[in-house]
Amino acid sequence: METLEFEIPLGLAEPELPHPFSSLVHIDFGAVSHPGKVRPNNEDSYVIYQTGRSWERLMTNLSEKDLPERFDEKGFAMVIADGMGGSAAGQVASSLAVRVGVNLVLQSPKWALKLDRPETRDREIAEGKQRAEKYFQKIDQTLLEYSRNFPSLKGMGTTLTATYIYGTDLFLIHTGDSRAYLFRGEKLWQLTHDQTVAQALADSGAITPEEVATHRFRHTLTSCLGAQESRLTLEINQYTLLDGDQILLCTDGLTNEVTNDAIAGLLATQQSAPEICNTLVDLAMQSGGRDNITVLLARYTSPLHSE
Repeated sequence: METLEFEIPLGLAEPELPHPFSSLVHIDFGAVSHPGKVRPNNEDSYVIYQTGRSWERLMTNLSEKDLPERFDEKGFAMVIADGMGGSAAGQVASSLAVRVGVNLVLQSPKWALKLDRPETRDREIAEGKQRAEKYFQKIDQTLLEYSRNFPSLKGMGTTLTATYIYGTDLFLIHTGDSRAYLFRGEKLWQLTHDQTVAQALADSGAITPEEVATHRFRHTLTSCLGAQESRLTLEINQYTLLDGDQILLCTDGLTNEVTNDAIAGLLATQQSAPEICNTLVDLAMQSGGRDNITVLLARYTSPLHSE
């Protein structure tokens, strides 16, 4: 049997095979959630997911060098929520917000971002941010509907802080006063802005930054999901990660009890992510444990980008 041989004309050469990108990232995760010493139940909710897509070659009559045996892309999502509105309502609000958010993502026809192609990167990022914003708005609407349909849940609401890591990119969307931190080079950087009345007064110059921690409106939110009297304000930001970075998400049950210096000192140790999370919760409990405490930590390792 004869075979037909031909040369690919200039200008029509097939694209070269993609190189490993997001699959080179490794993350050591830790997570702990504790009700604390005072509250009867835990109104915090969280989830950590690994997302991705993969191709695995099963059979072919082409040369093995022409087709990759396997190709993977993966991303990592972390979400934390601190409910309010009374113990039952707060627990419903935070858990419902996380569940609805996950369901919205799973129902989306487009999961992963493809950010290693310069010609499509900007469009993919813009579309991803738009989807995230719509997810938060839908969660807000769902919580409001529950409040209207179930009088016992009236006034419930929740903070929500979510991150997504793909390759060297960190995406952050946030409302409320739960926090996201980046630890790099022995320094702790707060990535989120507390959306509280006290912080707004400090931003306007009405009080000093030092007065925020003890101000009577330090726990009064200016934005959250589900609270009718609150106008939803979203922070959406993007950062570039370096090898060795650490991303910490936590509710105010940690930051009300443990200083940033203490957090940074612990992150600088060689302990694993689960060990650090447990120690942070222990410190918060030793300082009073007056609120629910939830801590998520991602210790990021990647050869893609370094200082």
